Amino acid sequence: MSKFQITVIGIFIVAIIAGVAVFATYKGAGSSSTQLPPITVWGTFPADTFNNYVAKINQTLSAPLGITYVQKSQSAFSDDFVRALAVGQGPDAILVPADMLLPQMNKITPIPYTALSQRTFMDSYINEAQIYLSNNGALAVPFVIDPLVMYWNKDMFAAAGLASYPKYWDEFTALNKTLTQKDQNGNIRRSAIAMGDFNTVLNARELLGTLFLQSGNTVTSISSTGAVTSALSNSGPTNLSSALQYFTQFVNPNSSNYSWNGGMTDSKTAFLSGTLATYFGFASELGDIRAKNPNLNFDVAPIPQWRSGGQKATYGRMYGFSLVRASSNQNAAYQTIAILTNQANLSMLSQMTYLPPVSSSLIAQGSSDPYMTIFDQAALISRTWFDADQAQSYQIFGNMVNAVVSGAKNASDAINDASDQYNVVLGQATQ
Repeated sequence: MSKFQITVIGIFIVAIIAGVAVFATYKGAGSSSTQLPPITVWGTFPADTFNNYVAKINQTLSAPLGITYVQKSQSAFSDDFVRALAVGQGPDAILVPADMLLPQMNKITPIPYTALSQRTFMDSYINEAQIYLSNNGALAVPFVIDPLVMYWNKDMFAAAGLASYPKYWDEFTALNKTLTQKDQNGNIRRSAIAMGDFNTVLNARELLGTLFLQSGNTVTSISSTGAVTSALSNSGPTNLSSALQYFTQFVNPNSSNYSWNGGMTDSKTAFLSGTLATYFGFASELGDIRAKNPNLNFDVAPIPQWRSGGQKATYGRMYGFSLVRASSNQNAAYQTIAILTNQANLSMLSQMTYLPPVSSSLIAQGSSDPYMTIFDQAALISRTWFDADQAQSYQIFGNMVNAVVSGAKNASDAINDASDQYNVVLGQATQ
């Protein structure tokens, strides 16, 4: 080996030994009567909500937590994080969605299973959280889950003689005949579903990813050595062509399911105005929809599924706390995080945010709230994937869709080309 390789290996060995030493003093989920050193957390989670949450927790503690939280935009987070670490001014922990974690892998310290056992982790959290499990420990402690759900206009359905929402994707064929309306020139005036366009369909990346996940595909995969690569493929047990063709058919004027096009207003605005029967949005959007149109008679339902094959799934935006490798305050950071994520506090967080908890046992307790019942169901089937950069994957997915819509490529070739592009981006993220 070269001197450089020997040096790098030596650094990693020292880091691992240091990590073990740090966690060797871990005493449990923190103590309400013991003052912990203050920590700094960076993240993309809303600062107002986080700071309000910490303030509520501190009201219950005799020794309040000292946390400085810095909210960063998703686009600026990685660059700001690297620059701060370079001058020794980085945070002690980060709080970002799981699909933003890949570029930060070499900057965080996994929590060893001697401190948080794999069995305890798997028993404590919803299935999506298992994306954090690595050979060396947990990459993050789950904090919040925001699943993709379906909002549906009850008045539009009732006026068409429909009593309930679609549970399977193939039901939209009949719904389009009933709910989608066009004028004499073929212009769409009212739609059953918005799908197939990456400019006007909000959450298009997550929605297309949901179709792939439901097909049994993981979008990206992790090798035994920890390398993350594209799983987009038409080979093996998951053929994605049918999912991509389903997604794109709704913007094809020659399709019997034509119900949307890129010249229309965005899908959320259309839903709010009462011209779109279904909208695929996050659970966290409920309050915004209510506020923007208090007169809209709508309800929430699980994302439709394939009628056969694949697996039940929906995309879930899951935030988790990761410890920063360069921090000299890892033990205090972990004990602080343990308090922030204990069961009682996560229950309070769920009530504050009106989002389902990441704790399996809290979901098992059930809820009498009609919306939270749906959100809890969605959390249990939520999935995500390690991504390099959401903006780049959004562009890759969008180009894949546009290639099929324009007729430039068939679904199979578009998927293969997207997979090649995705591998380049994923490789760059870990360099």
